[in-house]
Amino acid sequence: MVSLIQAIILGIIQGITEWFPISSSGHLALIQNIFNLKVPVVYDILLHLGTALVILIKFRKDILNIILLKEKKLLTFIIIGSIATAIIGFTCRDLFKSFFYNLTIIGIAFLITGILLTLTKNKTTNKNLNYKSSFLIGLAQGFALIPGISRSGSTISVGILKNINKNQLIKYSFILSLPAVLGAVIFEINNINITNNLTPILVGALISLIVGYISLTLVIKIIKKGNFNKFSYYCFIIGIITLIISFL
Repeated sequence: MVSLIQAIILGIIQGITEWFPISSSGHLALIQNIFNLKVPVVYDILLHLGTALVILIKFRKDILNIILLKEKKLLTFIIIGSIATAIIGFTCRDLFKSFFYNLTIIGIAFLITGILLTLTKNKTTNKNLNYKSSFLIGLAQGFALIPGISRSGSTISVGILKNINKNQLIKYSFILSLPAVLGAVIFEINNINITNNLTPILVGALISLIVGYISLTLVIKIIKKGNFNKFSYYCFIIGIITLIISFL
């Protein structure tokens, strides 16, 4: 069981790393491995639900338009991307979960995220989202189940490398996370074990939600300004540190 202080720290880290392209799962795995900390499934589920809530709030108008079938093309792209994500998720989920305790793989994954981010530098983004790109971005989201591979980092990077318009890409990439996040909750719900004291978990989840909304707002501005690649420096540093720790 996590303490209140631990839950607050994890909430802040989750809120930042969930949206910045530096892999929240990689950081969570690193922290748990270093400090031998076991995070309850209920906390993980609440963090996922917090992630979904941030998206629902930030993109509420777009999501409402999708529900009302005013954004039929975007809905089609999300279905295509979700199918691609599901293909990777269903076939590789157990394998990727086993990586959670392998710091060597996590370190390499951080470096891969860094390389992806570096490749986005000075790329023109003037094309419309299409079926092929939406599928490739969905595949990238599936591989982000590997701890150390950033979901936002991989999906946005693939979109930029395909020269997709940033406004379209931002909307698509982040809304695409909703089906994946809710799917993850469904997968984990059977493993839930309600503890006697939910206060630390609820506080941590709330902090993650607040910090996450701020982080998402910031990262959208960074993407639009063309500075997304600069997160690669951090990924390279944390990747090298993780690899060093793995060999100690």
